[in-house]
Amino acid sequence: MNPNLPQTPLRLYAYLLRKVRLLPVEARPYYTNYIRQNFRQHADEDDPENIKIMIATAISDMDWLLAKYSKQKNR
Repeated sequence: MNPNLPQTPLRLYAYLLRKVRLLPVEARPYYTNYIRQNFRQHADEDDPENIKIMIATAISDMDWLLAKYSKQKNR
């Protein structure tokens, strides 16, 4: 995994909230709430392998989301 990307759940949370700021203003509240709810839902996860998978998935999903909105912006 890239050392510049978050390696822990707390770092991931901060990373995702920073990335949400790159989204259009009208989309930010929805995705901020979505991130918060998912972290609460998985707060009791303690398997390191599952945590790594969830971190990688969250980063990938955010990259996709940013690409989606940047394509819409360029139309």
